[in-house]
Amino acid sequence: MNGLMRKLCPNFENVDGLETVLDVPIPEVMWTNIGNSGSNRWQNLRSLMRAQTTADTSSSSPSPSPSSNNQFIALLKLVGCPLIPLQVQSDHTLTRPLKDSSIKASTAKYIVQQYIASIGGVGAMDSLKSMCAVGQVRILGSEMRQGGESINPVGGTEVGGFLLWQKNPDLWHFELVVSGLKVSSGSDGKVAWNQSSSQPSHAHKGPPRPLRRFFQGLDPRCTANLFIDAVCVGEETVNKEDCFLLKVETAHYILQAQNTSHSEIVRHTIWGYFSQRTGLLVKFEDTKLVRLQPSKEKDSIFWETSMESVIEDYRNVDGINIAHCGKTVAILYRYGMAHNHHWKTEETWRIEEVDFNICGLSMDCFLPPSDQVVQ
Repeated sequence: MNGLMRKLCPNFENVDGLETVLDVPIPEVMWTNIGNSGSNRWQNLRSLMRAQTTADTSSSSPSPSPSSNNQFIALLKLVGCPLIPLQVQSDHTLTRPLKDSSIKASTAKYIVQQYIASIGGVGAMDSLKSMCAVGQVRILGSEMRQGGESINPVGGTEVGGFLLWQKNPDLWHFELVVSGLKVSSGSDGKVAWNQSSSQPSHAHKGPPRPLRRFFQGLDPRCTANLFIDAVCVGEETVNKEDCFLLKVETAHYILQAQNTSHSEIVRHTIWGYFSQRTGLLVKFEDTKLVRLQPSKEKDSIFWETSMESVIEDYRNVDGINIAHCGKTVAILYRYGMAHNHHWKTEETWRIEEVDFNICGLSMDCFLPPSDQVVQ
């Protein structure tokens, strides 16, 4: 991926005016492809930032066609801003005694302690009060045939950028812009929500939950606290790296709190692959099964999501080892009744900037949209 990220746009309405600061930095190649002139690119980009789905017809943008927009936005939400079902303490690092635990649980706690040490230690992690991350992504979506054979790319390979703000304990805001489409999500400490450029905001039922992207090497403290009550279920090899495999099974009562009148979360299981050599998390995986029942007269429909993230390129930032690139593969199955569907999305990401303890982050930065409805 091209490492150049555009943060400013020339002021085409006033040549002597200040440049416009983009809400979400975007890769330079995306700026080049969204129009055939500077002013045309700015008009298309301004329409995008206003959450409009239509663009100038003279644009040479490679965005997905209107017929595939809904599918591609669904895939963007799937890979871009899914949530983890568990509330995770994020304002300090948790510890657990090894005594009075099973062998599998004790082993997992020991592995997490090694992970904390390899990341930078409890003191360094607990010094973090807020975070800002800027990155770029390359996303490919496809509709699949049963058996895994690709039959219909959804939008081709698309590039984009994202911006993530976080403040302890449960405040965060995330925006992802990819080739003419935009999705965003956030949490104000009381409710988590998401929206896209073509759909209204939806609030998630139940207590606020963390963004899955935190566990892709960006927030080591959340990761440590998530796996502190895991069990070690064996050993696996990831990219020739011997790893311990830790498993977290979401309790039934937690899933029940997130159910709605038409949907039931049957299970959500999480795995972490921790390197035996370095102690770092090198792979994060989770699966989720949801049962939908549109009405009493109709059979249930099941949605099963499987996501797998390989995490690489750890670098020291202010005493904390932060992963700077990786790849996520998300597979979505829909089955039940007469129709079965199978979608696959691949996201390659790279972190361009990470900063901690940001000044000036107020509650106003994390307010949910006023038009949201509960899903």
